Amino acid sequence: MLMEALRSTGIGVGQCLILGLIGFILVRRAILAVDGLQALSRLVVDVTLPLLIFSRLVRDFNPQLYPHWWFFPLLSVAITGLGFLVGWLFTAWIKGEQNKLQFISLVTFQNAGYLPLVMVAAMLPQAKADVMFIYLFLFMLSFNLLVFSFGVYLLTFHRNRKFDWATVFSPPVIATLAGLAVAFLGAQRFIPQVVLRPLDMIGECTLPLAMIVVGGNIASIRCGNPNKRIVSLLVLAKLLLLPILGLGFLYLVRLPELVGFLIVLELAMPSAANLSVIMRRYELEDCLISQGLFYTYISCLFTIPLFLSLYFMISMVK
Repeated sequence: MLMEALRSTGIGVGQCLILGLIGFILVRRAILAVDGLQALSRLVVDVTLPLLIFSRLVRDFNPQLYPHWWFFPLLSVAITGLGFLVGWLFTAWIKGEQNKLQFISLVTFQNAGYLPLVMVAAMLPQAKADVMFIYLFLFMLSFNLLVFSFGVYLLTFHRNRKFDWATVFSPPVIATLAGLAVAFLGAQRFIPQVVLRPLDMIGECTLPLAMIVVGGNIASIRCGNPNKRIVSLLVLAKLLLLPILGLGFLYLVRLPELVGFLIVLELAMPSAANLSVIMRRYELEDCLISQGLFYTYISCLFTIPLFLSLYFMISMVK
């Protein structure tokens, strides 16, 4: 049973690794310059991902079939809160205000979109993947609001900056709200296929492009000498303790299979790449963020298959 679960999750992680490795090689060999990587990242965040969200919500989301849709934005808040609590507790072993704040941010916010989307597409059959995409888009609605509000507040706390609320309404958030509005109003029947299909085609480019961006971002990170103690605490808190807590909860509480899968998947993810974007945007000193991103992405290659396999085993036992 364990070997079968490891095999299925390993295939999904392997496909993600290959896509990410392409991006890594493109940047390391200077085939894709840093400016090009930034442009590709903006293309994904501002164009392909919003179109994927909008087209999938318009096509697949029916409020009557998802009466508890509001659960997923609340779940995102709960997982973020758990990450913040665990990160704050671990700061008892960390010195320096900036190290503490950046450590908490790295534990609190995970890669909630790119990697889970690719993992779902690689691991699940099409019917289940379509449902999981809806769950993920609803989950990401409040996550994006949190990372560009509370996340910015955490990282800029010592600078006493005023937060620009315009950054909350990023293109993915606007696309989610627009897709939900169309679905709730039943207005999708007024959108002809000749319009919706090209949007869907562009949106389908998101998953491979997103992993190329993730791999390229890892290649562009310059960590210097890592703080081994803090990095070890980060891997322990982010990639081990959080998914263990999620598995323990799901062992005690029976939830639908895909909901449980979403919880374990999000808790097992590495730290959010958006934290690096925030650091650049507000010109902050990078004491820990780059190191944290690099080592959580490397470590998750081993921890994600482990915890997803354990979840499948628990599901089979139940």
